[in-house]
Amino acid sequence: MKLLTCIGARPQFIKAATVSRAVSAYNDVHEVIVHTGQHYDVNMSDVFFEELSIPKPDHHLALGGGNHGEMTGRMLGALEAVMIEEKPDMVLVYGDTNSTLAGALAAVKLHLPVAHVEAGLRSFNRRMPEEINRILTDHASDILFVPTKTALKNLEQEGLPEDRVHFVGDVMYDAALFYRALARSPAFFSQKGVEDGNFILATIHRAENTDDPKRLAAILCGLGRAGRCVVLPLHPRTRQRIKELGIAMPASMLVTEPVSYLEMVWLEAHAAVIATDSGGVQKEAFFHETPCVTMRDETEWVELVEAGWNRLVGADENRIVEALNSNVEQQHRSAIYGAGDASNRIVELIRRGAASRPDRGLKA
Repeated sequence: MKLLTCIGARPQFIKAATVSRAVSAYNDVHEVIVHTGQHYDVNMSDVFFEELSIPKPDHHLALGGGNHGEMTGRMLGALEAVMIEEKPDMVLVYGDTNSTLAGALAAVKLHLPVAHVEAGLRSFNRRMPEEINRILTDHASDILFVPTKTALKNLEQEGLPEDRVHFVGDVMYDAALFYRALARSPAFFSQKGVEDGNFILATIHRAENTDDPKRLAAILCGLGRAGRCVVLPLHPRTRQRIKELGIAMPASMLVTEPVSYLEMVWLEAHAAVIATDSGGVQKEAFFHETPCVTMRDETEWVELVEAGWNRLVGADENRIVEALNSNVEQQHRSAIYGAGDASNRIVELIRRGAASRPDRGLKA
């Protein structure tokens, strides 16, 4: 079978690395990788393909930039052309980005079956672009790979057919287990005199925070008052917003360029606490047993909040300071995200689904 994988953003590169490795074990599956270019900065894209040994994309569309609708529309047209050319048996999409939705829409309009990795997540905040992308992609997909029991329940409540839904665990956990031994400290770490185990690792990139001047300023002020060195690998869009708004960065903050995945893994494992608005980083903190403070009003990963590994603080400056300085007791670690074999289970289900499905593809 021919599997067309659509990716475009950092979290998708990490997830695809584990599944592509599992695909390579089978001679009967040929993977075609399409990179939309949603993350087009070298540090946000190229370095991940190199470090994670992801096969070089067969198609690079270079479609990053622009507003959500504009970007998604350009991706939809370009992906449709690629799918007509490649004639895949199935299209695989990951997560909740504009690349995810564009890949799913292009496929279903061509009557190609769609498989969605990380299905069923819900923040229940429909103002988030990612939330709309998740819902539409799930309802367009033929095979839904679910990472948690909560996500499984969400899909049941939305009435999606049981035979489409498969609880497989989280491919990000697979990645954490595989790449942990390869992690390395960034070059700047020793040069800047940051103390191992006594720093805060922060990431800020979500539109709800970067597009709201008050929220962004409050987050930066809260981080600046935390009493420890804050290491902030700064997303290009966040950097641009800070510049446009003229926000002064706190003196205690070490602002760097985006780091590679293996460097990020090292920072996550060696930080005293992580402050983030990233869904993926919340989970990675759990995988590396590092307390996490989430600077959002809600999270898709409710299991981590319920288990005490994650604290939601919104963009409240005082709550951020309090959470970053509170003592977090180590909680019981249950197998929330599966057994670390999600990628193999996904590939087996894709092969089984392709073998049992009547031809819907664009065959010559």
